[in-house]
Amino acid sequence: MKIVFKIGKWLFILAFILYIAACSYLYFKQESILFHPTKLSADYQFDFDVNFEEKVIVGKDGTKLSGVLFKSHNSKGLVFYLHGNAGDITRCEKDAYVYTDLGYDCFILDYRGFGKSECKIISQNQFYSDVEIAYDSLCKNYEEQNIIILGYSIGTGPAAMLASKSNAKHLILLSPYYSMVDMMNNQYPFIPSYFLEYKLKTHEFIAKVKSPISIFHGDADEIIYYGASVKLKEHFSSKDELITLTGQLHGGMNQNRIFVEWLKNNF
Repeated sequence: MKIVFKIGKWLFILAFILYIAACSYLYFKQESILFHPTKLSADYQFDFDVNFEEKVIVGKDGTKLSGVLFKSHNSKGLVFYLHGNAGDITRCEKDAYVYTDLGYDCFILDYRGFGKSECKIISQNQFYSDVEIAYDSLCKNYEEQNIIILGYSIGTGPAAMLASKSNAKHLILLSPYYSMVDMMNNQYPFIPSYFLEYKLKTHEFIAKVKSPISIFHGDADEIIYYGASVKLKEHFSSKDELITLTGQLHGGMNQNRIFVEWLKNNF
């Protein structure tokens, strides 16, 4: 009996050590878990099939961020597009064409460490600040009532943040999360949420957005669970909508037939 007790005791200690190690890893590696950028050299030359303008956005600390403004022939306004957590602007080329084909210019920002953007993301406040500075920069050339803020995946949190502070024409969220705390509780319920620095509380911003909100989420999304959007719907006003894309996975949202048809009918 004593031997069994000792074995149980050591197994508990081992499990506790592994648990602390897992929590520590998640805490110190949050950026590498959340963000998966690809880098482009500083002298990389973009080459796209539509007229475009490369822009440099300067963060509060002087960091240079890379952005591309894809231009339509007869612009009706701007789609301010915040992409997902992987790749860089070149990966979003076909996404941008969805909006230029509709007659909207489309600006896409590469976050710190992505593409040609310098440095790396080190905090939630820095992440939000860079996005806000980029948006304010574009507002110098576009009236806010002609700007659609669009966030995809990791970009939905900062997109909702921007919309909560602006008078944009519309907020579109593709595969949004309720918050990163909710995501972690859904996927890793054994990890306490206070370890998470990037809480990205989309739901708190949703309630403050004055413009109409349209959320699109695939019910087969394998990355961000569809229930996150159902929970966000609880914070809607009468002008907002959740549109379920049957069978849609996490990728390829911009090319979804139902979504593209909705865009054509509304913009």
